[in-house]
Amino acid sequence: MRTFGQQMLHLSEANYGLGSTATGKKSPVNWGDLEKASDKYKTKAELSKAVMDSYDFVIAGIKEMDDAKWGETVKLFDKFEMSRAVAIAKTFEHQTHHRGQTTVYLRLKGVTPPQEKLF
Repeated sequence: MRTFGQQMLHLSEANYGLGSTATGKKSPVNWGDLEKASDKYKTKAELSKAVMDSYDFVIAGIKEMDDAKWGETVKLFDKFEMSRAVAIAKTFEHQTHHRGQTTVYLRLKGVTPPQEKLF
């Protein structure tokens, strides 16, 4: 089972990997590197920066996409064929899944998770 920090680094790694495939933007992070280096992220600030950088990467990639690219077909994990738009949705779905898992971690520690608002 991953620690809270490892969950966040896994989420970040996937943001880079899935986001790269979805947007066509080259990822600055190799798959597995963040999670393997989990001992490098010892403070909340270091971990938060790693997570926020991954979100910034995905957001920048989406902003840079030409509208015509949204319907193009890509393969996630060289296996699952879908449009770039669906791949972006899968990237969001993945981070939502792991954020949900970490909510349990926080509650077990007696911490109230931040309020999530969709709208």
